[in-house]
Order: sequence, then structure tokens, then C-alpha cells
Amino acid sequence: MSSGRERALGVGVQHVLDYLKRMQAENPAFFYAVEGDNDQSGGSIFWADVTARTNYTYFGDTVTFDTTYRTNRYRVPFASFTGLNHHGQPVLFGCALILNDSESSFIWVLQTWLHLMAGRYPISITTDPDGIIQVAVSQVLPGSRHRFCKWGIFRETQEKLADRYQSHPTFEFEFKRCINEAETIQEFEASWESLLQRYNITDKEWLQSIYSAREQWVPLYMRDAFFGDLGLADRSEGLNTFFGGHVNASTTIQMLIKQYEKAVANWHEKELKADYDTTNTSPVLKTPSPMEKQAAGLFTRRIFMKFQEELVETLANSATKIEDSGGVSTYRVAKYGEEHKAHTVSFNSFEMKATCSCRMFEYSGIICRHILAVFRAKNVLTLPSQYILKRWTRNAKSSSMTDENAPEVPVGPQESLTVRYNNLRQEAIKYVEEGAKSIYIYNVAMDGLQEAAKKVAAVKNKGPGAALDGNLANGSSKEFHTSGENHMLTFQSVDEKKKKIRELTVALESTNQRCEVYRTNLLAILKDMEDQKLKLSVKVQNARLSLKE
Repeated sequence: MSSGRERALGVGVQHVLDYLKRMQAENPAFFYAVEGDNDQSGGSIFWADVTARTNYTYFGDTVTFDTTYRTNRYRVPFASFTGLNHHGQPVLFGCALILNDSESSFIWVLQTWLHLMAGRYPISITTDPDGIIQVAVSQVLPGSRHRFCKWGIFRETQEKLADRYQSHPTFEFEFKRCINEAETIQEFEASWESLLQRYNITDKEWLQSIYSAREQWVPLYMRDAFFGDLGLADRSEGLNTFFGGHVNASTTIQMLIKQYEKAVANWHEKELKADYDTTNTSPVLKTPSPMEKQAAGLFTRRIFMKFQEELVETLANSATKIEDSGGVSTYRVAKYGEEHKAHTVSFNSFEMKATCSCRMFEYSGIICRHILAVFRAKNVLTLPSQYILKRWTRNAKSSSMTDENAPEVPVGPQESLTVRYNNLRQEAIKYVEEGAKSIYIYNVAMDGLQEAAKKVAAVKNKGPGAALDGNLANGSSKEFHTSGENHMLTFQSVDEKKKKIRELTVALESTNQRCEVYRTNLLAILKDMEDQKLKLSVKVQNARLSLKE
């Protein structure tokens, strides 16, 4: 960062630090760190509240590291870690002021964030196309699939090839179509080569560089990893979705905290509204399919709408079996009148598993119309469990320890506080939803809250000793600051229980899958019986007509 910008930020940075210290004093679970472990070091700053940490346990499978300030010349070097919640809304995982714009500083920010998130790697991470960030990600998150933001590539292409954009109005459309609509590698390669020849830009160094990096940003090459993408329109504004409209090029360091809090409150309110709509209103079903009714009760509203869109499209897509090898059948699925755009689906009837050449489920977590068309042809009436991604369901935030995304067992006051906060928050949300249904329930709920507030205040006034005595009186004497042999035994016991739960869960899943296969086979037999009855009925009717004649 330039010395001019550093001087301009000076007083404002101290304002940010004072805010972070105050937040940590009010809530010990609030975390912040300064590069160099010194508030006066001039190093970068990272922070995350307890909600950000909790959200990561549920939605930390795909992450966006937003450094829009580097390309849009923001006055404040503000960066954020975000993801997608169960409604497909942006959710915050942490923030940073990157005061030292260097490779080592980016590595420190990523390492600090990852450490706070218990070292749990995301499946994928999306960043702007930047060499320094690429190096930092490769060092800190080598196990995560790294994607460059496509819109960042488009923006830079427009800057680098400004002459082509001005002299050839159709170039932008052709360029984006080449990137977005290619279904196979061969199709992309042919389209790319045709684009270069048509606009006579074979010698452009920039296009050569992004072509060399195509496996990190062209959608076709990224479909084997989960990114939670719900459609092209969802990423049309690039990375800056959580703080868009709140933090921009005109935001000063003095304004930052206020805008940060506004953005957090705004998205929290939107999530609560989406929760309420999902819980208290019913979607309009468009088919008589049991699968649609099942999905309506499982998924959040927005995700159900995406699923419904795919399900309805199966009515226009036919599945034709082209190969049968043992328990695995291969189908060609195409929309009527668009046979040249067919997709290939492999279906294992014993395991109730299918894979499609479009890879939609792999990168979005929502099953595609092509697999659904095969399910329809095979009389699969309900959605198999492996196609119900928990992160998209109404119960995405349930804290059952059988969940793969569940928080770890707390081992210290900081983590214990996080779990307690999350449990209270979830119960409070349920309480609010029920309490708002009628004026009578509202009054009862409000009286209950006021009574609970009095009890909490009474315990607080007695001091921490009273709270400890209360725990012991309730039979809870668990100590998280244990050490030595007892500590190890506790964790061995917890690990054994978790292992047993996982084994039982796998066994239950296997049983469910076998039952699904038996059910499907039974339905097929019943269908055959109905067909035979119909044929027999026709024969009898014909025989009667012959006798009359």
C-alpha cells in the first residue's frame, strides 16, 4: 500500500481497532487479530464475529474471497470472506483490512481466517484473477478448488481489448457466448479458435494468458467441484455481493464500521424473512408428482423454486435408453426439437445413483432436469437421499452431531460460548416465528421473554459463582480446561461415540437405498400388472364383440 494511502488511513485504522477491542470486551467469542501481533505494527487486520464462525460450520463448503478494492480503486483496502446460506443468500465468514498489500500479508490473512475456522478447508474458493492472491491461496488452501471470478476476467478483457469492443459491437456477445454456452471441451476449443480468427486477434497476449488459465475460470472446466452456483444471473455483479451498496469506492475508513454493521444487519434481516417465508407459506405445486411435494417440504423456498424449474422441464425432455450393462443403464436425454443438445445420463438402479454430462448437481447441489427425466422413465417417484443436499434444506442449521458440517465438541471457553450462542439464537428464531402468528400468541411470548429476562438478570447479579453452583446443582460438572490423562480419555470417548454414530448413519443410508430399490422394482411390477390387466380387458371386450356378431 502506498505511503499516501497509509497516512490517510492512520486515524481511521485506530478507530477500527478501538471498535474491535470494544466488541471483544462485550463478547469474548468475537475474534480479531493484527498482523505482527501489535496494534501499532501497521500490519493487516482480520476479524470475525461468532455468527460468522457459526455460519461457516454450516455453509463453509464454498467461499468467496472478495478483494474488489484492488480492482475498483477503493479508498479503503477492505476484503471479506463470504459464502452462500441455505437460501442462496450471501453470508459472512470474516473481514480484513489489508494494510500491507503484499503476498505475505495475503498469506497471513488467509492463514488467520483458516485457523479461526478450525483448519477446515472449503471445497472451493473464488477470487479475483490476481497473481498475488493466486500464490497465497495455493500455499494456504492447497486442497481447495481455486476459481477466478469470471466477471473479473470479462472486466479486464474489456479494458485490455477496448479497441475491439469499440470497433466490433458484436465481439462482447460472441466472447461471452463462447465462455458460457460451451457444453464440451471440443465445442469450447472450436468456438475459441473461431472467435480469434473472426476478429483477427490471434496475437493478443492477454487472450493467450486467460486461455492458458481456462481451467480456473471457464465454467465448463469447473463443473466437477461444488461452487453453489444457482445461475449466471446470481454472479452478474462479480464478487462484491454481501457489501455491495454499503462499501464502495467512496467509503472512507471512518465510515467503514458503520457500513459494515448496516450490511450485516441487512442480510440478517433478509435471512430471517426468507426463513419466515419458507416456514409459514406454501409454494404452488405445478405437477402431481410426489417428488415435487417431497421437495417442497425439504428445501428452502428459493432452492425449491430452482428444483421445481428443473422438474417441470422434464415434461419436455425425453429419456432414451442407449446402453444397458448389468445394473447400469445409459440414457440420452434431449428436449423436443433440440436433439443436437442431448445430454448423457448413467443410472445405477441398485444404488439409485445417476450422473449427468451437464454436472449440474456436482457444481450447484441441485439435481438437473436430465437425471429427473430418467427418474420419471424409471418410475422413481421420490428424490433419493443422496440428492438432498442438507445445506439447501430448511434444516441446514440443525446442530445434530451426525451432520458432517456440525461444529466440533467445545474444548475451551471460546468454543463453548460459540455453541451456546448458536443454540440460543436458533431457539430464539423459532420462538419469534411462533410468537408472531397471532396477537394472543404474541402477548404470551412477550410475557415469557420478559420473565426469562428477569431470571437471567437475577443470575447475573449473583455473580459467576452462582451460575457455577447452578450448573453443579443440575448435575453438570463438565470441565473443558482439563489436561493430561482424563482429557485424553474424554476425547477418546467422544471420538468413539462419533465413530459409532457415523457407522450407524452409513448403515441406515444403505438400508434406505436398498428399500428405495425394492420400492422401485415393486412399482415396476405393479405397472406391468396394470398393463397386463388392460390388455386382457381389451381381449375380453373384443371376444364379446365377436360373439355378438
